[in-house]
Order: sequence, then C-alpha cells, then structure tokens
Amino acid sequence: MQTTDIDLEKYAEDFTTDESPLLQKLYRETNLKILYPQMLSGKLQGSLLKMISKMIRPEKILEIGTFTGYSAICLSEGLAANGVLHTIEVNPELEEMIRRYFAEAGISDKVKLHIGNALDIILTLDDTFDLVFIDADKENYLNYFKMIFDKVRKGGFILADNVLWGGKVLKKTPSSDTESNGIKEFNEYVKNDDRVENVLLPIRDGVMIIRKR
Repeated sequence: MQTTDIDLEKYAEDFTTDESPLLQKLYRETNLKILYPQMLSGKLQGSLLKMISKMIRPEKILEIGTFTGYSAICLSEGLAANGVLHTIEVNPELEEMIRRYFAEAGISDKVKLHIGNALDIILTLDDTFDLVFIDADKENYLNYFKMIFDKVRKGGFILADNVLWGGKVLKKTPSSDTESNGIKEFNEYVKNDDRVENVLLPIRDGVMIIRKR
C-alpha cells in the first residue's frame, strides 16, 4: 500500500539506516514468490517497528498478521532478554517460509507462530502484552482491538497498520467496501476512546500508535 508521496518516502528511506541483508533477502523472495507482496512492511515501516520495539524493550509482543515474517523479525529486535513474540498468520501456505526466515534470523526460540484464525487464537492467549501490532484483515480491526485491549498492560502500546487505506478513509459517501469501512470504524473508535491516547503517522499507508492510559 502507498498513500504518502512516493518521492518523499524514497527520500525518507534513503536517510534511514539500511535494513539487514536477511531482510533484503526476505523482501526479494516475497516479491518474487508471494501474491500481494505489497503487504510486507518494507524498509521504512520495518525500521519504525524496530525502533519502537527497541524504545519499549517489551517482554511480550503480539502480532496479528505475520505474512512472510518481515515485521516480526523487526519487532523481535527490541525484545527483552527473556522476551517472547506471539505472531498469528491465517495462511498455512506461508508457514514454511516464515519458519525458515525466523530460523535464519536466530529468533525461533523467541517466537511462537500460530497458524489459524486470529479471532479464535487470541482467545487462547493468557499473556499480558507490552506491545501489539495489528496488520490483518481490515474489517476485523475493531474486533481485534477490543479483544486484545484487556491483554495489554497499562502504559502498553498498540500499533495498527494501513489506517489510511490508500486514501479511502477520506471518502465521505457510504460504501459497500467492508475493508474501508472497517478501517474508518476502527479509526473513529480509537479517536473517541478515552482509555487511550494516539497519533496517526502518515508513513506508507498510515501507522496508528496507541498508548493505553
């Protein structure tokens, strides 16, 4: 997804620390082999996720939407020494690739990969999370937020990707597009939720940073 100005984003990438050779390799393989490769976080957003994780130093991370594992590898870089990252992917066909790159990144012992429907899997997780990243089916963003809210510690953070949704959030007329409606509903709900404070960053396709009060 690309909402922000392409030239400005390229400039931002040029002045951002280079991604690792492993992430470059994962990026290339995803683009060569996987349908809808634009779902991958990429250098700029991945660097943001890594930076946020390193600032927080979380012990427990939850990611909803693994895809090929790029964002999980970035998030894992900030894990505390005894930290664990739970990541959920609905597509079982991606499991081999995900596990292969987790092994190559040396994080297999820190990551618990769950394959299946996130709405079902979240119910089975008893951990309290310091950081949650939502990047899955857009029509369920608000459902995910409500499900994980009580599992996030006070002062913890929730990140949500694609909150600009290609600019479709600006359309005022009613739409039958469930994904656009899901994002707009989520954004509106967060804006009016006095349990949190938030900022929407116009990076790539929009990243929402939410802090639980």
